[in-house]
Amino acid sequence: MKKEALMWDKRANEVIRCYLCPNYCVLKPNEMGKCGARKNIGGTLFSLVYGGLSAATPDPIEKKPLFHFWPGSWAYSISSAGCTLSCLNCQNYDISQIDAERMQLREFTAEEIVEAAKKSNCKSIAYTYNEPITFYEFILDCGKLAHDEGLLNVLVTNGYITLKALEPLASVLDAANVDIKAITDKFYKEICGVPKVKPILDATKYMKENGVFIECTNLIIPGYNDSPDEIRELSDWVLKELGPDTPLHFSRFYPMFQLSNVPPTPVETVIKARKIAMDLGLHYVYCGNIRGIEGENTYCPNCGNKTIGRIGFSIDKWNIKEKNQCSKCGHSINIIGEFHPS
Repeated sequence: MKKEALMWDKRANEVIRCYLCPNYCVLKPNEMGKCGARKNIGGTLFSLVYGGLSAATPDPIEKKPLFHFWPGSWAYSISSAGCTLSCLNCQNYDISQIDAERMQLREFTAEEIVEAAKKSNCKSIAYTYNEPITFYEFILDCGKLAHDEGLLNVLVTNGYITLKALEPLASVLDAANVDIKAITDKFYKEICGVPKVKPILDATKYMKENGVFIECTNLIIPGYNDSPDEIRELSDWVLKELGPDTPLHFSRFYPMFQLSNVPPTPVETVIKARKIAMDLGLHYVYCGNIRGIEGENTYCPNCGNKTIGRIGFSIDKWNIKEKNQCSKCGHSINIIGEFHPS
């Protein structure tokens, strides 16, 4: 599982600097990066998680969540250990907020992952659950091989990566869901342990501009990022920088990890956030972690026809004709790929 890492440079006295993410960790020998997955060993930076996985399983693509990328298909989902952030509300803290040396990870080769994805009839491989940037080198190798074998690559990420590291990664990615946790530096400082939101916004724009299909998620936490003004500012950024057809998912928070004392997000707060975003001009806005409401469905932005009906991660209505057009008015719906009924 140990392999020499990419994206670092040497300093004096066997000190190295990692530039995979904007933490820019400067490490003396035997020191580990903030992510818990990279370590200076004898003046060389090593990944401790190359091929070391905490999960490898098929998932509905809608679980990522990606609602407009090969709807109804399955993604072979893999994860490892560590994270570039230290969010107080992390729902996967048992694999993200622990360093790799304390984890029991299963070893895989890129060839084994691609073969498992094919055998599971998956359309794509999703790098997910913990922050996948921590197993950057393995994504690059899996991603290239996946493309050679006709599979797609999906990144579920917090977006905290340098543009220099993102450049080669974006070339193997087909889609990404970026978790924009808030639009303010204050939130990222207090909740995520990093100083600024700008690197996340810059990375998201870079992927969009370089051909990666983007959907965004915002988890609304009561008292932290739930004000209408913040929701409006975030939605306006998505509208202006990524475009009105970019899907945006507002998710309901449940008490978790070090924010276990915070109550669940009121359902009406999530519904109101969706309305704010749609009133601004975003065409595809969703409510996550809430079942049985209209915010799960896709509606034609031209005529209001329910084009895709969902229950959880399952599609129960498909009112889209050839070339991804609304069955009622013929308006083009922003969908990549074909519907894969289960």
